[in-house]
Amino acid sequence: MARRWKKIVVLTLAIVICLLALVITLTIGWRPIIGAKTRALTDRRFERTPARLERGRYLAESVMGCFDCHSEKDWKQPGAPPIEGKVGAGKTWSVEGMPWLVVSNITPDKETGAGNWTDDMLARAIREGIGHDGRALFPVMPYASFRELSDEDLASLIVYLRSIAPVRNALPQTEIPFPLSRLIQSVPQPVNEVVPPPDMADAVKRGAYLTKMGGCADCHNAMDQGQTIPGLEFAGGFNLKYPGGQVASANITPHATGISYYDEKLFLEMMRTGHVRARTLNPVMPWLFYRGMTDEDLKAIFAYLRTLKPVNHAVDNTEQPTACKLCKQQHGLGERN
Repeated sequence: MARRWKKIVVLTLAIVICLLALVITLTIGWRPIIGAKTRALTDRRFERTPARLERGRYLAESVMGCFDCHSEKDWKQPGAPPIEGKVGAGKTWSVEGMPWLVVSNITPDKETGAGNWTDDMLARAIREGIGHDGRALFPVMPYASFRELSDEDLASLIVYLRSIAPVRNALPQTEIPFPLSRLIQSVPQPVNEVVPPPDMADAVKRGAYLTKMGGCADCHNAMDQGQTIPGLEFAGGFNLKYPGGQVASANITPHATGISYYDEKLFLEMMRTGHVRARTLNPVMPWLFYRGMTDEDLKAIFAYLRTLKPVNHAVDNTEQPTACKLCKQQHGLGERN
């Protein structure tokens, strides 16, 4: 009798373990348990050339907006520029309701910044989401998009970051709360293949690349529990907190509720000045960085945006926020959706 019960218990445990393994496989996967995918660091170094330095400056300061996140900002100034002397020195992200999130000091300061990080540590962090110390980075750092950053642009960006002024700014390390600390282990992915540049002669392909590197979808995609809502890509409604309050991102699809009324001239004017005719853009929109892009690149981005599926999603920050059944957020004109 005892032997029979022992067999039943063993069989039951085996079934429970198998079911648990199946549930994990079909839901969160095993990465939250076993840790993020990562690759071993290499000793590669990127040659410092004038061309790379200039291209890296352009990418960091105009396209990718690195210093929009990695700097304390002066919200009282038009466009909320980085505070002088703090460019690239990092900050805490308390305005987003995540006081535990710390944006790293990426200046070449050897004590508090990236001065002792190798080129491959930077490369792995930027495109693969693994920090210099081997931890998975919180995906507010858009490394999932930067995976498509070409090898040459990656090299140029790192060459430039090595050249900026070191700033001593000691910061605590991000302490991501459980269970987020485990769930994000699924996000990093190694880059083991060559990443070629896009066809820069094709305006739409060029624009798609620049749009991804500029992180446009990170703000303009409607989100539900951290995931883009299918069918609402680039249709806005994502609520962004800043020291002045909260603002919903705009619909930038070519729909009547989006930017169908834009022409190329108005798009360039908006990106250069931070104004849409008489309306001033909220400084959460980092036009102050994007205005440094060339006319050719801005026109390419506009050409790409014109190819997006038009999405009927009314968003207006001048109106009282109301519930929106489409994006499941509160924003102006939400009730019309």
